[in-house]
Amino acid sequence: MPIYICAILLMIAADQAVKYWAFTSLQAQQTIPLINGVFHLTYIENRGAAFSLFAQFDSRWIFVVLAIVITVAIFTAIYKNMLQTQLGCWSLILVAAGALGNAIDRVAHGFVVDMFDFRLIHFPVFNVADIFICAGGVLFVLYFMFQHKETSGAEK
Repeated sequence: MPIYICAILLMIAADQAVKYWAFTSLQAQQTIPLINGVFHLTYIENRGAAFSLFAQFDSRWIFVVLAIVITVAIFTAIYKNMLQTQLGCWSLILVAAGALGNAIDRVAHGFVVDMFDFRLIHFPVFNVADIFICAGGVLFVLYFMFQHKETSGAEK
């Protein structure tokens, strides 16, 4: 369990370092084209959920509580050996790190700092924590599809 806690802390630190740079440096410039019209670094304050959903009302405390509940559920599942492989565990560790990284922003600023702007397909602006959440979600689906085995009540 300590390795998972250390990993989450390192991922949160990476997320927060990039967001700090965006907040202190990128904000003044608003956008930096890395590949013009394709990929930019763009400062955005996301006051909603994923991709600015529910931004019309102050939902930050709902998402902070949700991040805490999700993290507790993930650690409970890992502690009770409900996940059968390392892929299952690490996929959910990514989700927890991303959820907590965005929760820290909501508490500190009242919004989440986003900066990765993939314009080629008009994708919503996102951040490192969002990458952790999405990658963890995809990995968890792969775990569940290919590695998770159902157990009968007698085997538990």
